Amino acid sequence: MSHRRRLSMSTPSRAGSLKDPEIANLFFKEDPEKLFTDLREIGHGSFGAVYFVSAIRVQRYSVPLPSQKWQDIIKEVRFLQRIQHPNSIQYKGCYLREHTAWLVMEYCLGSASDLLEVHKKPLQEIEIAAITHGALQGLAYLHSHNMIHRDIKAGNILLTEPGQVKLADFGSASIASPANSFVGTPYWMAPEVILAMDEGQYDGKVDVWSLGITCIELAERKPPLFNMNAMSALYHIAQNESPALQSTEWTDYFRNFVDSCLQKLPQDRPNSEELLKHAFVQRERPESVLVDLIQRTKDAVRELDNLQYRKMKKILFQEATNGPVVEVPDEEEPEHGAGRTGTVSSVGSNQSIPSMSISASSQSSSVNSLPDATAADERTELELMEGDHTVMSNSSVIHLKHLPAWFLLSVSQQDEENYQDNPDPQSQPSEPQSPPAQAPRPKAHYRNREHFATIRTASLVTRQMQEHEQDSELREQMSGYKRMRRQHQKQLMALENKLKAEMDEHRLRLDKELETQRNSFAVELEKLVKKHQAAMEKDIKQFANDEKKFQQHIQAQQKKELSSFQESQKREYKLRKEQLKEELSENQSTPKKEKQEWLSKQKENIQHFQAEEGANLLRRQRQYLDLECRCFKRRILIARHNVEQDLLREELNKRQTQKDLEHAMLLRHHESMQELEFRQLNSVQRMRADLIRVQHQTELTNQMEYNKRRERELRRKHVMEVRQQPKSLKSKELQIKKQFQDTCKIQTRQYKALRNHLLESTPKADHKAVLKRLKEEQTRKLAILAEQYDHSINDMLSTQALRLDEAQEAECQVLRMQLQQELELLNAYQSKIKMQTDAQHDRERKELEQRVSLRRALLEQKIEEEMQTLQNERSERIRSLLERQAREEEAFDSESMRLGFSSRQTCPLPSSDSHVCHT
Repeated sequence: MSHRRRLSMSTPSRAGSLKDPEIANLFFKEDPEKLFTDLREIGHGSFGAVYFVSAIRVQRYSVPLPSQKWQDIIKEVRFLQRIQHPNSIQYKGCYLREHTAWLVMEYCLGSASDLLEVHKKPLQEIEIAAITHGALQGLAYLHSHNMIHRDIKAGNILLTEPGQVKLADFGSASIASPANSFVGTPYWMAPEVILAMDEGQYDGKVDVWSLGITCIELAERKPPLFNMNAMSALYHIAQNESPALQSTEWTDYFRNFVDSCLQKLPQDRPNSEELLKHAFVQRERPESVLVDLIQRTKDAVRELDNLQYRKMKKILFQEATNGPVVEVPDEEEPEHGAGRTGTVSSVGSNQSIPSMSISASSQSSSVNSLPDATAADERTELELMEGDHTVMSNSSVIHLKHLPAWFLLSVSQQDEENYQDNPDPQSQPSEPQSPPAQAPRPKAHYRNREHFATIRTASLVTRQMQEHEQDSELREQMSGYKRMRRQHQKQLMALENKLKAEMDEHRLRLDKELETQRNSFAVELEKLVKKHQAAMEKDIKQFANDEKKFQQHIQAQQKKELSSFQESQKREYKLRKEQLKEELSENQSTPKKEKQEWLSKQKENIQHFQAEEGANLLRRQRQYLDLECRCFKRRILIARHNVEQDLLREELNKRQTQKDLEHAMLLRHHESMQELEFRQLNSVQRMRADLIRVQHQTELTNQMEYNKRRERELRRKHVMEVRQQPKSLKSKELQIKKQFQDTCKIQTRQYKALRNHLLESTPKADHKAVLKRLKEEQTRKLAILAEQYDHSINDMLSTQALRLDEAQEAECQVLRMQLQQELELLNAYQSKIKMQTDAQHDRERKELEQRVSLRRALLEQKIEEEMQTLQNERSERIRSLLERQAREEEAFDSESMRLGFSSRQTCPLPSSDSHVCHT
């Protein structure tokens, strides 16, 4: 046996294509039509149908599947492949056949909501604790792997025959946590899911909220606000206080557990791991509590189906023997009609009819079978199955003209071993071409029913399929609302991603512009430094040339002076020599030899004197040359220092100018970023406001359509009551007529008795008068009785009409008040959302202003720090240069002192020779 869902789809052309090996490996390649037959629908949901099969055979039809649903199929299959836990339903495999996906799961007896449906009363606290404990273990596993179920409710908590609790229906699950999609079933949704698009993301604690609502559902047979329109319930959950258990019979452990789960703020709500330690689920309880509950439920289901079976047999027997079927009142099955209310697993006929996801989507796990019947009974039932596309599921007829496109099959324990030998998970699926449409009538339906254990009644399955067909408008409205919310979220995310890309591109462009400017400045500064180096080298060469020229100039002057001095000495020597000769010629007494000796001696003296004077001149010239060269070198040193100072000043000024330009660009970039950020924020807020306006308009339109539908249904009901009134009045008129007929018969008998008595006691001569008097009396009493009859009829007619009008008017008044309250609730919710949105927008603007202000302050601080750093660097370089130059001058002066020059001599006032110092 297997349990399977089927979904029609078209071949995907973009994301998730079957040509992708990763996607193709998600599906088996076997043909499920050859593996499965004997289709039995056991549940119906908004996304597909659920069938119990021993094998299944379907026919084809073509309905293209939107890309979004194909992505949902891939997501669910991937999710199911990732989870392996005793408290999660076991995944068997998925087949692709033409336009149909066949998802095979293990078979479970039914859901927790089926228990409520069968027993018509809340579960016991220990039973709720056992179910909650198993569900919590499954949730803890999901949350530990950063997964979120997002659709926890009694209908999605399944039970196996050994009493194992299983989480099911992962079509709404999220593989990533946190998430921000509007997903789930309205009455069980956490506030942060409802406000997901408006207030951001949520995590696994949304499942904790849904579990708390499920506890109330199991304790009170329905979740809070279930008598309210599903859309109105969303608004109520989002803005009102958390619900709580109503009855006082529950223990404080249970109350505290529910209150903990239903904390309005997620940060105050415990997670699943913490709840596993709660006293409510940790208290001792019998191990067989769920097994006993399941057995009692199976017995009750069997008894209910037996009642239906006997009722159908009686109808068939009467039809076969007496012709038309006489209506038989159902006294054996109270509260089991299709119109009963108060159920959680499906929407009753007098409910406000919420989204179909509340009913059919949560009831997809089991079906029921009839007990063994006689061969004649089987023949009779098989004859009923000969009609067009109908099968007998227990005592109810299921029409299979339009099978849903998504099958979920459960594999029972008997067939699991055989099943596992067949699938090949690595095989490639066949390319979809045309989808199946319907299944043939199962012929092995009754042969295999002894293997089909369940806790769901046949009437529940039948009613669920009928409601699925009838509630398509409501289901489509809620689906459309969810699609709209998801679409709005996608649009907002797309805009945010687009703006983020625009911001990144703009920031990259500004960074590139700044980097280009910095590189340009670095190149300019490098060129300036090289220019300064070249100029300095040129000046050093020029200084060396000037020094050489200056030295040559002095040496030339000194050489000229020396030549003149030597010429003067020669003339003086010659003149002195002549004078000495004259003196000797005048002195005739001195011997010639003595004269010659004296003349030679005088010549030597003159030559010695002239040599000393020449040496003194050379010494003075050398001293003068050294002094002048030393002074010239000092002037060159000062000039070089001045050049270095000028070049350093030029470089520092250039750096200052570049830094000013860079800071100006940074300020322009800041203004540009600020303008873009505010423009983008306005765009996001404008889109968010537009989307919220569209959402509110859609909500209002849906509410008005819902109001019109409720009024239309009430009018239809009143019209039916008015149409049914003549039958009721006729029945009451016949009843009154019968009463008066009985009264007339009594009076007639009394009249006859009185006449006989009077005739016996009255003389015969007076008989005629007595008879006449009695006749008149009888006529008068019958006339009074006839008048009373007419009055009773008229009074009954007027009273019934008045009662009907009053009842209908009261119903209309109650409905108007209820719809008005729901409309006011919607308006209050929308006003709150608008106020929250405005507050969020103000908060975002203030936060952006604060960020911009902080960024501007940091930028100004950075500019100030850079300017201070630059100023410090400027001062440091100037100080370093001056210190180095001072050291050089000091070293030069020390060298001059060592050479015998005083500072006064080497630092004379500027002379005419200073023009050689190039500045």
